[in-house]
Amino acid sequence: RYIWDVVKIDFGISAIVGLFTGAWDIINDTFISAIVDNTRTRIGKFRPYLIFFQIPMTLIGLLYWFLPYFFPDTAGTYIPKLIFYFAFSVLTETAGTFTGVASSGYMSTITPNPNERVRLITLTELLTGYMGEDMPGYIFGFMYDMVSTGKWKIKMRSIFMSMGVSCALISSAFTFWFFLVSKERVPQSIERPDLKSGFRAIVTNYPVLLMTLSDFLAGFGVGTNQQNYWIDVFGGDSMINTAKALVSGISAPVGSISYAFVAPLRKRFSSKFLWVGSDFYGDMVTLGFFGWGMLNKNYLKLKPMLVAYGFTEFFGKLLFGVNKVINADLWNEAMDYCEWKNGYRMEATTGVAKGLVAKLQGIFMGTINNFVMKKVGYVQGLKIGTQSEKTKFWLFALSTVVPFLTSILGIVPKMLWPIDKKRRAQMYYELSERRNKMVSDYVDSVHAESQTD
Repeated sequence: RYIWDVVKIDFGISAIVGLFTGAWDIINDTFISAIVDNTRTRIGKFRPYLIFFQIPMTLIGLLYWFLPYFFPDTAGTYIPKLIFYFAFSVLTETAGTFTGVASSGYMSTITPNPNERVRLITLTELLTGYMGEDMPGYIFGFMYDMVSTGKWKIKMRSIFMSMGVSCALISSAFTFWFFLVSKERVPQSIERPDLKSGFRAIVTNYPVLLMTLSDFLAGFGVGTNQQNYWIDVFGGDSMINTAKALVSGISAPVGSISYAFVAPLRKRFSSKFLWVGSDFYGDMVTLGFFGWGMLNKNYLKLKPMLVAYGFTEFFGKLLFGVNKVINADLWNEAMDYCEWKNGYRMEATTGVAKGLVAKLQGIFMGTINNFVMKKVGYVQGLKIGTQSEKTKFWLFALSTVVPFLTSILGIVPKMLWPIDKKRRAQMYYELSERRNKMVSDYVDSVHAESQTD
C-alpha cells in the first residue's frame, strides 16, 4: 500500500525492480554466504557483520520512509524517483543479505547447551511476541483506517513515516545492544571449509534436506491473506479492526502462557512429535474456522465470524509458544547435526541453500496466486465490500481451506525427522566432548607458541 498509494511507483516498473532485485538476491546469496562462513575474527564469525552494519544500514534504511518527501506528488514513472528507488533496493538487499545470513547463523552459536538455547528462545519470544510484533500492527492498522476514511485530516505519508521511523529505531537499538552484549559460544573449526565442502554438507545434512523439502511442498499452497477476506467482504471499517484487535488482545495472555508448555512437552515428546503435532493442530483450528463460516453462509455475516475469529485466536494461541520455539530450535538442531557429522559448521551456506528454494518458488507462486485471484472474479479498483458473492466465498476459502489442501504434503517430511530423543542425547554428548577437546588443543597450541617466543 505504501509503494502503490503513497510513494507511487508504477506497477510495471515495480515488478521489474522486484524481478531484478530478486535475481540479484539469488546470485549474491551464494558468494556472500561463502564469505560469512569463512570469516574468523577475535569477536566471532558473525558478529562483525551484525555490529558494524547495524548503525549505518539503519540510517540508510530510514530513507525509505522519506521517499514521499523527497519526491512529493510525482508520477509513478518519474525518472529521478525510479533511479533512487532502484539503487536503494539493490543496496539494502545486498547489505540485508550479509546481516540476514549472519543473524540466522549467529542464533545457533549463542550457546552450546540445547536446553539453555531453548530457554533463551522461549524467553525472547515471550518478551517480544505481543508487544514487539503484534501491537505495532494493531496501532498502525487503526491509524491507517482513520486517515483513509477521512476521520484524521493528515496525509498518509505522515503516519507511514512516523510509524516506520519509530519502529526502525526502537528495534535496531535493541538489536544492536543484543549483538554487543552477547557472544558466540559455539567454537568454529580453525580451518575454513571451502565452498565445495559447504555444498556437500547440505546434501549430507539429512535434517536440513527434510526441512527444505517440507518448506518446498508446503510452498505450493495457494491462497490469499485473510486480511483481504475481512476487507473485501465486510469493508475496511476501523471498528472491525478494533474488534479484531480487542479479541487478539484478550487471547494474547494465552499465547504468553503457552510458552510454559515448552519445557514439559520437550521432556516428554520428541522434536518430531512436537513439530508434526503443532502443525496438525493449527490446521484443525483453521478447518474449524472454515466449517463455521460455511454453516448457513456465516462467512457473509459479521457477528458470527467475529465470534469464530475469537475462538480461533484463543485455540490457536494454546500452542503458539510451542510452535514458535520448536521451529526455531529445529534449525539450530540441524546445524549441530552438521557439525556432528562433518566436523565443521556451515550455517550461512546451508541457510542460503534452503532459502534459495523458497525464493525461486515464491516468484513462481506469486504469479499463480495472482492468476487465481483473477479466475475467482476479483475486480481491482472496486469499492471495498462490493465484490460479487462468488468472489467473497473464494476469498474466504482462499484464506482458510485452500491453503491447507494445497500445502498438506509439507507435513510428510516432518514425519521422517531422524533425531529422536536417544540420538539427540548421543549427539550433544559427543559434540560437547569434541568441542572441549578443540578448545583445549587451541589453548595448548597458544601456550606452546608463547613458550617458544
